[in-house]
Amino acid sequence: MSRLQELKDLVASFEKDFVKFYDKGNKSAGTRVRKNMNELKKKAQEIRKEVQEIKAQAKGDEEPASGS
Repeated sequence: MSRLQELKDLVASFEKDFVKFYDKGNKSAGTRVRKNMNELKKKAQEIRKEVQEIKAQAKGDEEPASGS
């Protein structure tokens, strides 16, 4: 579950900038929010790739050996 915790920590680290932008209208914080969201997107892609690799590996382990 460390990947889940990574995501939670990443999102939590963005909170101050979200508040500054959405609640206080700070435009500089908006730029940081956009940057933070890009980081989140990269992390999500990384995790998606990892999940796909694990699934493919598990599928390969399940296939019976051929008798050729």
